[in-house]
Amino acid sequence: MTTAPPNPPPSTTPLGSAPGPGPHTVRRAADAALVPALFACSFPGSLLTLPGQGPGAPWWPGMLLAAASCLALLGRHTRPRTTVAVTLVCAIAACALGYLLTALLLAPTMVALYSLAMRTNRGTANSFTLAGVVALVVTGLVSGPDGEPLVLKLLGPTAWLLLPTSLGTVTRLRGAYLEAVRARAEHAERTRDEEARRRVTEERMRIARDLHDVVAHHLVLANLQATAVGRFVRTRPDEAERLLAELSGTTTSAVRELKATVGLLRAEGEEDKVPDPTPGLARLPELAASFAHAGLKVTVTGEGEPRPLPAGADLTAYRIVQEALTNVTKHAPTRTADVHLAYTSKRLRLTISNDSDSSGSGSGSGSSSGSGSGSGDTPRGGYGLLGMRERAHSVGGRLSVGPRPDGGFEVVADLPLPDPHKI
Repeated sequence: MTTAPPNPPPSTTPLGSAPGPGPHTVRRAADAALVPALFACSFPGSLLTLPGQGPGAPWWPGMLLAAASCLALLGRHTRPRTTVAVTLVCAIAACALGYLLTALLLAPTMVALYSLAMRTNRGTANSFTLAGVVALVVTGLVSGPDGEPLVLKLLGPTAWLLLPTSLGTVTRLRGAYLEAVRARAEHAERTRDEEARRRVTEERMRIARDLHDVVAHHLVLANLQATAVGRFVRTRPDEAERLLAELSGTTTSAVRELKATVGLLRAEGEEDKVPDPTPGLARLPELAASFAHAGLKVTVTGEGEPRPLPAGADLTAYRIVQEALTNVTKHAPTRTADVHLAYTSKRLRLTISNDSDSSGSGSGSGSSSGSGSGSGDTPRGGYGLLGMRERAHSVGGRLSVGPRPDGGFEVVADLPLPDPHKI
């Protein structure tokens, strides 16, 4: 029993097509076509003479010099300086033999100078061109054909050599400009994607901080109120009923702020819904009153002339006060806290502090400071203090926390105010 031979692997080249030529193959083909074409131009150029004059030199030296000059062009891509030197030597030798310098005779030198200007800097191309012009003009003045006008001896070589150098330099500069534009476009595309990712990350962090502040604040109040209801439900039913009504208001406020925070993530087509107003310092009295339900008396005082804050800084100030008072409620045995707003010409200083009491509230409050380090705000590693510090930094401010000299604890936030002359 024989087995059929395995099928040959399929060819990756489409039927009826062959691999395209590479860039080196195309360049060699172009050089192979250029050399005979230039020879066909430069050799007849060596036979041209002034009107009414015979040839000043035999034809065969011009043919040899034209062939050597054209063959030298095969190395113009890899050795442009050497190519220019060889073609210039051939042109100077033809001029010294008495040939008339025309564009046809100088064609190989012109192509060599164009390639040199394309592949080197402007100084190198100009130096070779100037040297070639001087050498050809001097040779033409000494050994050129008799009767050739002086103007042609001076302007002819100068014009024919400057033209390819200028064209090559312009082409090189245009290519460099297009490459720079392409590089800038690619860089802009990369930085745009990076900027979009950075903005998404910052927005996620901001929403996470808002959620932490809202949940922590309202859950602490709700927990304290629910505990008080359980303690008074049998002995003081009227007080328990009042606390239940306040608990309902606390949870309603929590739901409202959560909807406002998460509303940024609403689906497409829901943008026309009017969002809830963003909290700010104008709602400090309402915030202070909400802590009264948890047994914390908050006093708000001010100093200086109140100034409006940008929306971001206003929300930051509100959240810092909210988080600091929540920490006092959770950790400090004291039942009082002070919020002080000091306005200056350039900054707003927020100070949230609680006094010590006989039970050692300074230490208890001090544990609140550990929220940023994971030792106080949440025993498993909270982010309250870290979130406050990040909020302050996000609007160009700074935040400091620590115990007070006379006992207790304080949180101090310095936030920049806008220049009133630029509003």
